Amino acid sequence: MPQQNTEHILPAVIDPHPATAYAPPLLVDSEPEQPSLPASHYLWILRRHRWKILAFVAACTVAALIVSKRITPVYESTATVDVDRQTPTGVIGEEAARLSTNDTEQFLSTQIKLIQSDSVLRPVVEKYKLRDIGEDVAGTPRLRSAAAVDAPVMLKKLKVTRPQNTYLLQVSYRSTDPRLAANVANGVAQSYLEHTFDIRYRSSVALSSFMEKQIDELKAKMERSSAALARFEQELNVINPEEKTSILSARLLQLNSEYTTAQSDRVRREAAYESVKGGTLEAAQVSSQGEAVRKLSDRLNDAETRFAEVKVHYGANHPEYRRAASQVAEVERQLESTRQNIRQRVEIEYREAMRRENMLKRELAGTKAEFDRVNSRSFEYQALKREADADKSLYEELVRKIKEAGINAGFQNSTIRVADPARPALDPVFPNVKLNVILAFLFSSILAVGAAVVSDVLDDTIRDPEQVTRVLRTEVIGTLPSVKNWRGRLGTISAAANNTSRALVVADTRDQALTGYDEAVRTLRNSILLTDFDRRLRTILVTSASPAEGKSTVAAHLAVAHAEQGHKTLLIDGDLRRPSVHRRFGIPSVLGLSNVLVAELPWRDALVKPQGVAELDILPAGPPSRRASDLVGRGLAQVLEEASSQYDLVILDAPPLLGFAEPLQMATSVDGVIVVTRAGETSRKAINSVITTLSRLRANILGVVLNEVHQGMSSSYYYYGHYGNYYKASEQS
Repeated sequence: MPQQNTEHILPAVIDPHPATAYAPPLLVDSEPEQPSLPASHYLWILRRHRWKILAFVAACTVAALIVSKRITPVYESTATVDVDRQTPTGVIGEEAARLSTNDTEQFLSTQIKLIQSDSVLRPVVEKYKLRDIGEDVAGTPRLRSAAAVDAPVMLKKLKVTRPQNTYLLQVSYRSTDPRLAANVANGVAQSYLEHTFDIRYRSSVALSSFMEKQIDELKAKMERSSAALARFEQELNVINPEEKTSILSARLLQLNSEYTTAQSDRVRREAAYESVKGGTLEAAQVSSQGEAVRKLSDRLNDAETRFAEVKVHYGANHPEYRRAASQVAEVERQLESTRQNIRQRVEIEYREAMRRENMLKRELAGTKAEFDRVNSRSFEYQALKREADADKSLYEELVRKIKEAGINAGFQNSTIRVADPARPALDPVFPNVKLNVILAFLFSSILAVGAAVVSDVLDDTIRDPEQVTRVLRTEVIGTLPSVKNWRGRLGTISAAANNTSRALVVADTRDQALTGYDEAVRTLRNSILLTDFDRRLRTILVTSASPAEGKSTVAAHLAVAHAEQGHKTLLIDGDLRRPSVHRRFGIPSVLGLSNVLVAELPWRDALVKPQGVAELDILPAGPPSRRASDLVGRGLAQVLEEASSQYDLVILDAPPLLGFAEPLQMATSVDGVIVVTRAGETSRKAINSVITTLSRLRANILGVVLNEVHQGMSSSYYYYGHYGNYYKASEQS
């Protein structure tokens, strides 16, 4: 085949994950953060594990169905008890007029606890022999003993509920026998009714007995207090001191008013007496008899006036003169006599007013003393009277209550009644086969989906090109599909029958899987070489993070694919510790790179040309040599420099980078580095460590190659299924 020119003539193959070959990745010093996943990724997870999920859900659902069918059915019967709080609990007395209080919740909660008490349940357990027939009775072991008999009874299958906003209590019991369930529910309800009546009856009887014991003592006390009150009334000589106190109080008020009036009258009369005591005419005129004095004064004035006129006309011996003089003397005598009478009368009135005031004063003092005496004893009387009245009232009330309690004790009212008796159930309540199957389906689905998502989240391996780009900040330049029985089928690489159309075949066998692998290798070749814009890639290092990643296989097939285009290609097996290139091409490895590095022969003398690939030369690793590994840095750099001038592309298959020193020296001697990872196997930490190391050495990382990928690893590999279908359709046409 003629030598090709320097320009690469390659088929137009579009890489699904194009990359820029010379863009070095950013240095990653720490653990990369987990990127957020789109919703489509979770749908892909479900599609990937759909058969496992369906199998798990189906197994759980069928198991739930089988288990539910094999469980013994349990029946439930319910008796409804109506609690009427409006009906009085007694016939007469306060119990008959008692109204319901606002404690509905507390009252009904109390009744529920009462239904579940030992006093209510024990008669039912003994009546239906629930211990003997194997019913679940807590607190009562089947072995009869004194402790078992005294232990409180609890029915674990009994349930007492109250429907919301009602006065109803539902007593439910479950059993494998529907008739027994109904009988126990009705028995518990009836036992509850009898127990409540018995409690009320015993309470009334106990109250009556207690009150009868107290009535004799209370009667004696009432008699003593009544006798003390009677003796006190005899001492006071009154029937009711309170009434006597009221009379004395009114009399005292009246005397006080009269005494005040007498004092005023005495003062007025005393003033008149003092006035007339001087004997002046003016004082007599202002007295009570002043009118008579004024008349006599007027007559005296008239008599004196006439006498004066007579004196002028007549002499002293004239009868008119003597008559006028006698009239004046008579009037003066009468006036003096009247004045004396007025003075005596005023004095008498004054003396009388003084005596009346003194009498009222003495009477007022006596009445007040009597009032104080009676009032002071009235408090003692009232205390005795209150005690006597209280004893009498308490005695009468006690007698009345004894009679009421005796009547109400025999009254069994309908406050609590069975509204709806329990009946044997037709359908079991447990197991609910339909519900169990639905729940098993739902929970198993949730568990299966959750397990699938969690397993995907916890997966720390490299699988998705987008994951590599986001997490590791580098590019995926190619993905190689997985081939079934990889290690058994990709063995010795040989030539096809038609050399004009080269392909990667194994043991002269072509199938859809290998055809897809051919196309993936060609896509990888173009992804590397077509991005060589700035400078030519002459030397490429192919390495991996750890062994068994498929780097040697990728290097071999990449060299063959490049040589098929008519370009001179050199493949160097740089893995001096575990060489494998010679086995893949079926060539000897007696002489090789190790001999060249120790200067035993020139590198051109160690080249081997495989059959069927004209433009491909191979430099095997040669015999193992520890000294050769130490000389890789300087010797290999010289070989690569000379070979790059004679070959279009030199591909160096290097050992795994982690744990070995040679790949670090090789990476600094080549134009670009390709890191091969095994999809679904290589961890992100390992590949991140490789990229970090290469970046620190300033090596040109061309990108990452994902090896052994398939549709089940990520939704990004859906197109791999199209290769085989495409070639199959082409062959049929």
